[in-house]
Amino acid sequence: MNQPTAIVTGASGGFGLLTTMELAKSGFKVVATMRNLEKSINLLTEAKKYNQETNITLHELDVTSEVSINKFQSFLETVERVDVLVNNAGYAAGGFVEEVPLDEYRKQFETNVFGVIAVTKTVLPYMRKQKSGKIINVSSISGKVAFPGLSPYCASKHALEGWSESLRLEMKPFGVDVVLVEPGSFKTNIWSTGRQVTPSQTESPYFEHMQKLENYILSGESGHGDPVTVAKKIAAIARMKKPTLRFSIGKGVGMTILLKNLIPWNQWEAVVLKTLNKTKS
Repeated sequence: MNQPTAIVTGASGGFGLLTTMELAKSGFKVVATMRNLEKSINLLTEAKKYNQETNITLHELDVTSEVSINKFQSFLETVERVDVLVNNAGYAAGGFVEEVPLDEYRKQFETNVFGVIAVTKTVLPYMRKQKSGKIINVSSISGKVAFPGLSPYCASKHALEGWSESLRLEMKPFGVDVVLVEPGSFKTNIWSTGRQVTPSQTESPYFEHMQKLENYILSGESGHGDPVTVAKKIAAIARMKKPTLRFSIGKGVGMTILLKNLIPWNQWEAVVLKTLNKTKS
């Protein structure tokens, strides 16, 4: 039997690394892509630990670079088929709108939205001709629920959600499933080294609000979930015959999304602002 092939972007750490390992252990031949191959050491260590070296192929890929995307497209010509694409590469940009440079918004969308679109467009011809395949887009609770001070990230994930809905409807007639995975807060580096914040200066009218937001994020770290849970869910989705569009995962995520959709907006914003105001700055 031909070994199914999966592609994972942003595989050097976090969800990407863990998903690569779970897919490999599930029997997939995984093409693990990352912007800098020098950061592959942790992945290679894990692969050796679980005897999965032969099931993982490394490939350099910067999802924001047209040159890199073209090279990846040429690489795909050497691959017999593409069964799963996990669009995981991304980061979180934050700051208050008035203080965030417009270029920061553009950078956020280049990675979290346009990068996903560019990589997906490279695999669509393969999946369409095969009449099978799964495109799993790693979104976030921030794609359904927006938070103050995180508008670049929330906006990019909201855009990803809408784009994924359209793509799912387009690809259904060709037997290709598009899926959104919406994690809550997990112990990955996206809220630490992976977060790029435009800071408020002490004289800024937003400074106190930024302090409260930072403290709120830090105060919840102890309750963040194990990211392996998300990786296992993605691997499970990759093996499903008919996955639904959305999979919310994480403590309180489903309830938060449900609550936001059920109660009037004025009640929802009161809850959010009250929660932040309780945080000590």
